[in-house]
Amino acid sequence: MTASSGASRRIAFQGEPGAYSDLACRQVFPAWKSLPCEIFEDAIAAVRTGKAALGMLPIENSVAGRVADIHHLLPDSGLHIIGEHYQRVNHHLLAVKGTKLSDLKIVRSHVHALSQCRKLIRALGLKAEIVADTAGAAAAVARLGDKSIAAIASELAGKVYGLTSLKKNIEDAGHNTTRFLVMAPKEKRARNDGLVVTTFVFRVRNVPAALYKAMGGFATNGINMTKLESYMVGGSFTATQFYADVEAHPSERRLALALDELKFFTEEVKILGVYPGHAFRKDQSQSAAT
Repeated sequence: MTASSGASRRIAFQGEPGAYSDLACRQVFPAWKSLPCEIFEDAIAAVRTGKAALGMLPIENSVAGRVADIHHLLPDSGLHIIGEHYQRVNHHLLAVKGTKLSDLKIVRSHVHALSQCRKLIRALGLKAEIVADTAGAAAAVARLGDKSIAAIASELAGKVYGLTSLKKNIEDAGHNTTRFLVMAPKEKRARNDGLVVTTFVFRVRNVPAALYKAMGGFATNGINMTKLESYMVGGSFTATQFYADVEAHPSERRLALALDELKFFTEEVKILGVYPGHAFRKDQSQSAAT
């Protein structure tokens, strides 16, 4: 994935230094400076106002599912998806230097990280305490200097806050992976060359079988839809918006036909990005085929 040198070569993310979003930023753009933001809205605003050239936003996790709020924020963010990244989540049990496993009584982390490491927490007999994020838990452990308290966070967080990793790769599921979207203030559509993903949102008309009919064009035109999620908009139980990913380029006749048919049954279709598919997609497809 390539990017220009705009906005002082900064990429915004939600969380504290050492968060998994920070790790994703550093892996995809190693020469860039990552910009921590308190909430997702702040990360989006940093890109929109020029404080950062790009943003790195988590969209879903293979264990925890979709990331709350992101689907609501993307359509009206004013930003465009220009890439995706799949980040393997390797949790570490972090503590202050000199700590032994037998010293621990409490472990703190984000609710998802704690739920993803239940086996180890149970085996060590630790009391799990929920905090806002993984990197924040690591920062607090370093600040307190208490050997009875550990954090579950990334290896990067351990390095950032000077903590020791007592155990690595402690997650229960070996497939724990988070998908991130790379956001930019200007649209930059990928060329129709190789694996391309088109992401869009739409709202179907409130009539019987509207979604079934709207999806028909993708089936008849052989479009692989890898994601379709619904969520309520405006607090109405009858106003539902759908978020979709398909593996095709809008310039392809098959996707153009499918989108034309979709528009016939919907009130609004908005393309959020047309970007190169990550190599992880090919690996997953090959694994599923064998």
